[in-house]
Amino acid sequence: MKHLNITVFGKVQGVFFRAATKAVANQLKVTGFVKNLPDGSVYIEAEGDDFGLENFLEWCHEGPEHAVVEKVEINSGELKNYNNFEILKR
Repeated sequence: MKHLNITVFGKVQGVFFRAATKAVANQLKVTGFVKNLPDGSVYIEAEGDDFGLENFLEWCHEGPEHAVVEKVEINSGELKNYNNFEILKR
């Protein structure tokens, strides 16, 4: 199990990014949360096995249909042992 802090920049708000992220995370058995940030980016904390996180990160670089991902920042973090994947309101 690994923990990643992910920030996605670009046109990523108002395009159902959070809902799509939750759906993909659930499919890949990735836990954590996603939320919009005031600067227009999306912040994700994700935990899972190597396979799940690799595929999840690949998806984060694309995003849902109407998103335009310009940059993805990824940092390792400390495991928090999330039980599920949630969408957080600001």
